[in-house]
Amino acid sequence: MKKKLSILFALLLSFTLVLSACSSGKSEKSSAGSSEKGKEENPVKDRGNEIVIGVTAEPQNWDPIDTFLLDWSTVATSVFEGLVDRTLDLKLQPGLAESWEYLDDNTLQFKLRKGVQFHDGEPFNADAVKFTFDRLLGPEGQKGPQYANYNSIDHVEIVDEYTVNLKLKSKDPVLLTKLAGYGAVIVPPKYVQEKGDEFFNNNPVGTGPFKMTGYKRDQEIVLEKNPNYWKKGLPKLDKVTFKVIPESSTRLAELQTGKIDIMKRVEVAQSKTVKESSFLELKDVGTPTVYSMRFDTAKKPFDNKQVRQAINYAVDKDAIIKDILSGYGKSISTYQSELSFGNNPDLKPYKYDPEKAKKLLKEAGVKEGTQIDLFIPGNDATFKEIAQAVSFYLEEVGLKLNINSVDSTTLISDLIPNGKAGHMYRQGWGGWTLDFDNTAYLMYSEGQKWNPSFKDAKVAELLAAERSTVDQKEREKIFKELTEVLYDLAPELNLYQAVDLYAVNKRVQNFQPPHEDRMRLEEVSVK
Repeated sequence: MKKKLSILFALLLSFTLVLSACSSGKSEKSSAGSSEKGKEENPVKDRGNEIVIGVTAEPQNWDPIDTFLLDWSTVATSVFEGLVDRTLDLKLQPGLAESWEYLDDNTLQFKLRKGVQFHDGEPFNADAVKFTFDRLLGPEGQKGPQYANYNSIDHVEIVDEYTVNLKLKSKDPVLLTKLAGYGAVIVPPKYVQEKGDEFFNNNPVGTGPFKMTGYKRDQEIVLEKNPNYWKKGLPKLDKVTFKVIPESSTRLAELQTGKIDIMKRVEVAQSKTVKESSFLELKDVGTPTVYSMRFDTAKKPFDNKQVRQAINYAVDKDAIIKDILSGYGKSISTYQSELSFGNNPDLKPYKYDPEKAKKLLKEAGVKEGTQIDLFIPGNDATFKEIAQAVSFYLEEVGLKLNINSVDSTTLISDLIPNGKAGHMYRQGWGGWTLDFDNTAYLMYSEGQKWNPSFKDAKVAELLAAERSTVDQKEREKIFKELTEVLYDLAPELNLYQAVDLYAVNKRVQNFQPPHEDRMRLEEVSVK
């Protein structure tokens, strides 16, 4: 009982500290807002037909073949388009292709939309599609993280100016969904060839509803209306500015003072402040994103399965969801959400059993007081609190957790890929294909960018098997076995499926928060 009380006290203490940090000296203002809610005036007076959005980070590279970050998709979904599109409700629909059909097992034909042009005036046609995929599948694309998603495509065959065939070298049951994603958005051949890849990284051109007209790294991204957009009457806004504000307390202050209209990544501790404002609205949305603390299985003691299982038993995930996330999260048994095809409902998350954790650690020969390094992004206040809770839980079973807060971009782009993120590190994964294939392949296949060390022959065999058939029932069966194998191997401490919180100024109309960070802004307006 004493141990449980000490954990509870620690959780409450850290929760109080986070509340204090998030308020950033504005508790008096928030209280006043609560007592005089009906008297608050909207501080946004003269912004006109534009909005400003506060985001946590930006990818520092806008070339779609070079990134796989949700921060890219938040902005670039408005700049680029693919052959296939996906609605805010996650339904596939035509994009730059009006229709498609399989002519045979190895030929997927697309009929392209006519009358579309890139932001620089270049025409969209079959040549642009072929150039895009030649580049994605060629030497330049193979350097980046997107190549693995599309290497089932052998080449693109031009039938006529507005018809192309994707010639496949292997079956790909998730190809259409992936084409609605990031890497295969269509780019302008002439522009890329004349300007070069380096220039394109910072000056992207697509066919989307907005064109990028300003970019200051780590500060702001400016999008302006594409007057020649192929969807008539859209977009409704003239301008959208994304301001990069890593600290959640600063984003909230900017929102409260009217400097931004939409705040991404509202912390749970900030939700009450938003709800109490008369000119702000809190919106929540279930996501396919999952969070874990992944183990570097190349580092002792995490090369031992028993140790990885012990950590899973040592941490009370349900308490973290209830007490830290205020219920804004769902427990997970493997590294995927309930929205994912391949999720196994028969598997239940590791239960909280510290005694079993101690037993497994003893059997593995792990000495009491063993130190473990955890790396987390420094701009995520909620996850700092989660890390602190995990530290207390691990202390109860004899382990010492050292928490290292680092820049988010450095963690994702450098430390994790190079195996320098300690014994454990925070990993958030968007699950953007809504199919476990994408997550499983990139997380568990040897040699993938964000998998510095994990490998297993059985996992590799099952991943190859699920990609060899388009029979969804057969794939579901394979995924069931794969999830059972991964559950046993425990390559990460699975924490929760995320529920995202957005704060929106009520002047903004028709904004629907996206399930997977990909903001769709063409229908958004202001009053």
